[in-house]
Amino acid sequence: MALQEGYSINSTVDDQDSDTAPLLEKEVEKITVPPKCCSVRCNLAAMMFFGFAVVYGLRVNLSVAMVAMVNGTNDQSSSNSNISIDCPVPNHTLDNNSQSSEQPEGIPRYSWDSETQGMLLGAFFFGYLFTQIPGGYLSGRFGGSLFLGGGVLGTAVLTLLTPLSAQLGAKWLFALRALEGFGEGVTFPAMMAMWARWAPPLERARLMTFSGAGSNFGAFVALPLTGFICHSLGWPAVFYSCGAAGCLWAVFWFILVSDEPRTHPRISDREKHYIINSIGSQGMPHGWSVPVLSMLFSVPLWAIIISQMCSNWSYYTLLTSLPTYMDTVLHFDLQQNSFLSALPYLAGWLFSVGSGVLADNLLERKLLSVTAVRKIFTFIGLFLPAAFLLAVGFTGCSGVLAVTFLTLSSALGGFSAAGVYINQIDIAPRYAGTLLGITNTFGTIPGVLAPIVVGYLTRDHSVTGWRHVFWLSAGVSAFGAIFYVIFGTGKIQSWARTDEESDTDIHN
Repeated sequence: MALQEGYSINSTVDDQDSDTAPLLEKEVEKITVPPKCCSVRCNLAAMMFFGFAVVYGLRVNLSVAMVAMVNGTNDQSSSNSNISIDCPVPNHTLDNNSQSSEQPEGIPRYSWDSETQGMLLGAFFFGYLFTQIPGGYLSGRFGGSLFLGGGVLGTAVLTLLTPLSAQLGAKWLFALRALEGFGEGVTFPAMMAMWARWAPPLERARLMTFSGAGSNFGAFVALPLTGFICHSLGWPAVFYSCGAAGCLWAVFWFILVSDEPRTHPRISDREKHYIINSIGSQGMPHGWSVPVLSMLFSVPLWAIIISQMCSNWSYYTLLTSLPTYMDTVLHFDLQQNSFLSALPYLAGWLFSVGSGVLADNLLERKLLSVTAVRKIFTFIGLFLPAAFLLAVGFTGCSGVLAVTFLTLSSALGGFSAAGVYINQIDIAPRYAGTLLGITNTFGTIPGVLAPIVVGYLTRDHSVTGWRHVFWLSAGVSAFGAIFYVIFGTGKIQSWARTDEESDTDIHN
């Protein structure tokens, strides 16, 4: 398929038949690659990085704030016979807890039991489920900048209303968190749709893993910062500060970002030429129609769906419930809790960024096929973390070992960022936003169920209950790794090719 001055990654017959085909045709390889430093595509990755940092700050703030919002004394006294304290509470922790659990005068506390807390922590994902597919479809049709920026802005505005909804009652807070999820659900599909138009094939992994790593960075920053704000200013200040940060980011996003290289006012001709000719026709909008039936029966797509669901089970379990584990079992005070809960996300952030660079280097040097890279990185990112989650179940009351194993699990989990989590753009670049909407919809189901299951298994706050939580997460994650290694692929699917590409294949 001839382009203006080159060929597309997705236009070759060999790419359909062999995993060892080069990502770029020789004509494209001759095009001079513009510098990455300060380029528009790297600036877009930086904006997305901070955007997803804000997104995850908005998502996890309730996890730590919940410790300060709940009147633990009332909760325990109401069901004291069901509470099991297996791990001894150090004297200094008792003293710290008596101080750190106190809120400034006038800050309300609520008597929510563990089941209610689990429902509130999972409420976000009830709304998050419904906008993934529409967000991905519309982003692929019209461009993703409006949906990504609008999703963050809407969620940020709703976050500002959290203290008011909590005062009105748990049902109001549940509804508000579900609405936040509804608004935020379009963000990741919009990101994928934008990268389908912006990311040159040999830079996909590093650009996408860097921008997506903002989620881990946001959790890493938000968790200790939330603990500090709760202790110093009271838990309502957490939601006011996070909401304000989201609104500020949205202002810069709408000023600086465009849907595609063709419409960006400040991109150089050299960079625009490189991106457009590298991606080819797969970087164009997909129109109103999508091959829904072919997607439904696509085994590689189901491999992504199943493995992401399994990976997300353990991820969302930690995201929503780790502060509670630190509080009720390991008895860390609020500030220790928030800092130690953040360590796994620091490790995940660093390893996910590194995995993107490593994956692209392997492809650039033609050492491995796309399929091999995606499978290896997915296996490392799902199976090995499962082993460390299994080990957490044996740590008992050792806070040092528990935090160490959780951090190692999250660190290795970062490898999946260059594996299954960007595989949609490999198998169907034109429909990448829609596919991410589909896979994220299924991948959000664990976000709904995991906090509820954790609340049920840990209703007595026992070490045994939490052991079952970690073992369940380990088993689910390991299954996802094996399933993807068997059924996953990095080859573009026949139903995802353009008419122009199909005609070229016929002539060849």
